[in-house]
Amino acid sequence: MANELANLKPAAGSTKKRTRVGRGEGSGKGRTAGRGTKGYGSRSGSGVKPGFEGGQMPLQRRLAKRGFHNVFAKDYTVINLETLEGRFEAGAVVDLVSLHEAGIVARKGKDGLKVLGRGDLTAALTIKAAKFTKSASEKIASAGGTAEVV
Repeated sequence: MANELANLKPAAGSTKKRTRVGRGEGSGKGRTAGRGTKGYGSRSGSGVKPGFEGGQMPLQRRLAKRGFHNVFAKDYTVINLETLEGRFEAGAVVDLVSLHEAGIVARKGKDGLKVLGRGDLTAALTIKAAKFTKSASEKIASAGGTAEVV
C-alpha cells in the first residue's frame, strides 16, 4: 500500500518544523530571537553590505583596475545590408521594431539602429535608422529605396 502516490510521506525523523523566532518566551527563541544582546546585528535594519570585510580593505578595492570603459559610447543595434536582402518585399518600411518582430535582431540598442554597407540590396526599401554608413546609404539609393535618419 505504501507504493501509491496518495500514501507517500517522508521517512520518520527526516523533516523538522522550522524555528519561528521572536514569537514569545515559550517558543525558546523569544526575547533576543537568536540575535544576541546588543551588538551590530541585533537591531532591525542592520547588517553588513555585500563585500564588507569587517573594516579590512575589500577585495574589489584591493585589486588593480584594468582597461578602459567609455561611459559616452553609443549603443547601436548594427545590421548589414546583406542581412536585409531577400527578407523584405519591395516598398516595405524597415525599422528597428520591424526587424525585432521578424526575428532578425535579438536585442534593441538604446541608441537605435545603425545600417552598414556590407552586401548588396536589390529591393527598394524604406529604411529608418539612427545612422547609416556612406556606402549603405549609396547602395540603398541605387536600389531605389530611401534611407531615413530617425
